[in-house]
Amino acid sequence: MNIVNVTAENAQQQVIDASFNTLVMVDFWAEWSEPCKTLVPLLEKIAGEYPGDLVLAKINADDQQMLASQFGVRSVPTVMLIKDGQPVDGFAGAQSESQIREMLDKYLPKAWEATLGQARAYLDEASYKEALPLLRQALEESNQLPQIASLTALCYAELNRLEEAEALLANVKLAEQDDVYQQATAMLELKKQSAGSPELEKLAEQHEQNPDDLNTAYAYAVQLNAEGQHRQALELLLDIFKRDRSFNDGAARKAITDILATLGKGDPLAVEYQRKLFTLLY
Repeated sequence: MNIVNVTAENAQQQVIDASFNTLVMVDFWAEWSEPCKTLVPLLEKIAGEYPGDLVLAKINADDQQMLASQFGVRSVPTVMLIKDGQPVDGFAGAQSESQIREMLDKYLPKAWEATLGQARAYLDEASYKEALPLLRQALEESNQLPQIASLTALCYAELNRLEEAEALLANVKLAEQDDVYQQATAMLELKKQSAGSPELEKLAEQHEQNPDDLNTAYAYAVQLNAEGQHRQALELLLDIFKRDRSFNDGAARKAITDILATLGKGDPLAVEYQRKLFTLLY
C-alpha cells in the first residue's frame, strides 16, 4: 500500500528514507479543514494510480504539531513533494486535480517510458515485429517525440516497411536528428538499395506487361508481402478482389485478411486496409 499515516515515530522511515527510492507526497491535513476534506480523497485517488512510483504520506497537523513545525507548515492543507530527502515542490491551500497532476508530471516517470523500455528490450533481441506495436504506442503517448519517431522508423526499416520509415523520418526536424535518426536513415538507404529480389523484379515486369493477368498479379502481391512491402501487396490484392471477388476461390480476400492479421489490430496500415475491405464488402 503506497498510502501511509505518518507520525513522529515513523517519519524518518516513511518520508525521508522512502524518498530516496520513490517520490513522496506529504499531505498535512486537519479534520476541521473543509479544503482538506476535498483534497485528501483526491490525493488518495492519484496516489492509487502510481503504486510503484509515488507514496502519499498523510500527517494530521493537529496530532503531529512537532512534525508540522519541522516542515515549516503554517496552514492546512499543505502538500510537499520530497525527493532524495529534500522538498522539491508543493503547494498550500486547495488545488484542482489538473493542477496537482501538472505538478506531479514533472517528477513522475511517464507512462510511455515503461512501454519504450519494453520495446528496446525487443529491439536488443532483434524482435522487430514484437517491438513495433510498443514503439507506436510510445510514440503516440509521448506526443510524437522525435527520438521515438526515429527509433520507430528504424524498426519499420528493419521490417522492410520502407514507406512508413521514410514518412516518419521526413517529419524529424534538423535540430532533432540524433544518432538514432542517422542510423535509421542509413538503414533505410541500405534497404532501398537491396530492395527487390530477382523473383520480385521478374514478377513486377510480368505484371507491368500484362496487368489484366490476375494470376500474375496475385503472385506478385504474395512476393511483395514476403519482402515486407505490405502496402503495395494489399493494394494489389484489393484491386484483384475488386475485379473478381471469386478469383481462385476467394484467394485475394483470404490473403488480405491474413496480412491484416499478421500486421496486428492496432497497426495503422491494418486499420486502413480493414476499412477499405469493409467498404468493398458492405
